[in-house]
Formats: sequence, C-alpha cells, structure tokens
Amino acid sequence: MITIIKKIKVYGPAFKGIQDILLIGGKIAFIGSDISADFQNGIEINTMDGEGKIALPGFIDSHVHMLGGGGEGGYKTRTPEIMLSDLTCAGITTAVGCLGTDGVTRNMMSLLAKANGLDEEGITTFIYTGSYQIPVKTLTGGIIEDLLAIDKIIGVGEIALSDHRSSQPSYDEFVRTAADVRVGGMLSGKAGVLDIHLGDGERGIEYVFRAIEETEIPITQFLPTHINRNPHLFEQGLNFARKGGYIDFTGSEDPQFSEQAGEVSFGKGVKRLLEEGISNETFTLSSDAQGSLPVFNENNEYIGLGVGSAKCLWTEICHAVLTDQIPLEIAIKGVTANPAKILKLQGKGRLEKGYDADLCIINEATMEIDTVFAKGQLMVKQKEPMVLGTFEKR
Repeated sequence: MITIIKKIKVYGPAFKGIQDILLIGGKIAFIGSDISADFQNGIEINTMDGEGKIALPGFIDSHVHMLGGGGEGGYKTRTPEIMLSDLTCAGITTAVGCLGTDGVTRNMMSLLAKANGLDEEGITTFIYTGSYQIPVKTLTGGIIEDLLAIDKIIGVGEIALSDHRSSQPSYDEFVRTAADVRVGGMLSGKAGVLDIHLGDGERGIEYVFRAIEETEIPITQFLPTHINRNPHLFEQGLNFARKGGYIDFTGSEDPQFSEQAGEVSFGKGVKRLLEEGISNETFTLSSDAQGSLPVFNENNEYIGLGVGSAKCLWTEICHAVLTDQIPLEIAIKGVTANPAKILKLQGKGRLEKGYDADLCIINEATMEIDTVFAKGQLMVKQKEPMVLGTFEKR
C-alpha cells in the first residue's frame, strides 16, 4: 500500500505548514508539496484529502497496564487487559507495557506475550521488567540479563516509592536496582530507564535526589511518573526537571475534575515548566491505561475504584491548548518527540522522512481523532466525530 495525504497541516511536532505526506512500506518516504505517484503495474495507491485536518506523529504512551491492574480491593477489583482498539482509537501507535501492584497473578511472561500480540495486530510495543516490588521479578533471573536477552525490554518499572503499596525498599536496594538497569541499558544499547511510581507519601522522590547526589548514576536514568498527583510532589518534580531530569505526567479524562481533586493538570504543569524556563524536552505524558485508580480513605482503606483510559492523552492535550494556552507543537511533544528521545525509540515520535509511518490525524474543526496510521497501516478511520471546539496554531 502506498498512501499520499494531500494538503494537510503538519506538526512534526514543530509546525511545518501545509504539506503532502507520502507513506511507502511502513515508512514516511517524503514530506513536501504536490506529491504525486502514477504506477502502471497494478500497485494500489491510496490518496487522502487532508484539507481541514492536522497530521501529528502517532502518540507514544510510555505507561500502559497491558494486562490490566488493580486487585487492591480484592479479586473483583482486578481491571481487564487492554485491547488494540483502546490504544489506536486514542491515537496511540507505540505503547510501553508495565506491571503494577500485582506482580504475581500478572507476570512478565504474560506481559511479553501481550506486547507481542499487540505488535502482530499492527502497533509497536515495548515493556518494562518488574512491577512495584524490589527485588525485581525478571524473566531471565536478572535485570541486566533481561535487557540483553529480550528486545522488547527497555527498562525497569514501575517501581513504587512513597506509597503504602510499595515493598518499602531500602535506599541501598533502590540504588542497586538503578545501577543494574543503567548497566543493562548501556550493554544493550537501550534507554535503561527506571520508571518510578510515586504515591502520596511525604518522601516523594527523596531516594532519587539522594541517588543523583551520592552516586555516579546519571539523572536521565530515572523517570518518575504520576508527578502531578499532588502539588507537593509536583514541586519536587519541578526541582528535578531544573536539574536536568525527566518527569512524567499522568493524564486524566477530565482535567478540570482532577484539578478539583487536588491534582495538577498536564496543561498547568507544562505552563509552570515554560514560565520557569525549564526545557520543553523534559516532560512526558502517559495514560496509566487499564491501571486501577483505587480510592483510599485517611486510614489507607480501599473505598472505590476507577480505571485508567488511553483516551486521556488527547483530552489532556486539547485542554492544555484550549484552556492553558500551551502551543500545540509543545503540548504534543509529551507524547511524541520527548518519550521517543528519553526511551531511545528509533524512528518514532516525529513526522520526518525515514521515520516510521505512525500518524494521528485530527479533524481541526471538531478536535477529534479522525484517522490513525501505524507503520503505514490504516488502523482507525472515524465517520461522525463529536464536535468539541477548535483551536489555532500558536
């Protein structure tokens, strides 16, 4: 299949103007003006009118509970595994899978199998080895060995800190885990990222600050997530980003409600970063899709459950652009160029010649995801999008 998208606004993530995009063999073959192709040997050419639409790189979701999560309220509170359409309909063409609180009934072999299955269905997947707990439960018996032996494993996570559900590791245990993932990443040519789940505890990312001060492990080896869980934790995250670290926001399907609940929305968080002169390459946005969103009372007793949704990524980006006046080309970096760089995902996160043909096409008038391509394959084509609003390039 050869696809030509005509006269579409291209954000790669920087705005490139109105261009044509040529997709061949799962790659972006060319971006330019007046592209045409005429074959006489029966090769199929799909031409798409891009007028009134915006082309973005396919979204990269760096934190997905592919097998589901939950269980903190007993067996009936286990959440279901994710399906391909949950991701593609949300514009996601690359997903990184992880385990959470439950690393027993959900294990690494099952996670690897699920990731391979999603790959076979058309998207790109990677996984972290481990779960909330330290020592890390790996596939091969060691963190370094997992990174060397298994292509899909790009780091360790999500290790829980400052949370009553964590294994309460000692500082030495935490640093040893970070050291192993660092070396495993170096030897395998991968990112070797330590993805860190942060709870509501007062310590926040204390272990991480201590590690970068007392050891030689680079700050870029750590990726603390849920950094916008509360204002206290977000302030720690800002300090971490000032020092050159990366921080990951967790999206919400209702940013206004999350703000009322005491969280810091993605848009307001990015606005603070920009106001303080912190690089716009230091943040990512992930969904925590299919992860449980348990609600606990002041005694840490379970009282209710929600489920993370992949759709929150585009919802948060729209809210950031429309409400917080974040330029679109900056907001989308959180799900495109930034995670691709931080996680060393070659050929991902940009609309450029030679990159994978992962595209998320937006109907500009309705702010809805219209079409999604993953490695050049048409995954989603919406028919009657709901009208939400409009925005202009800023």
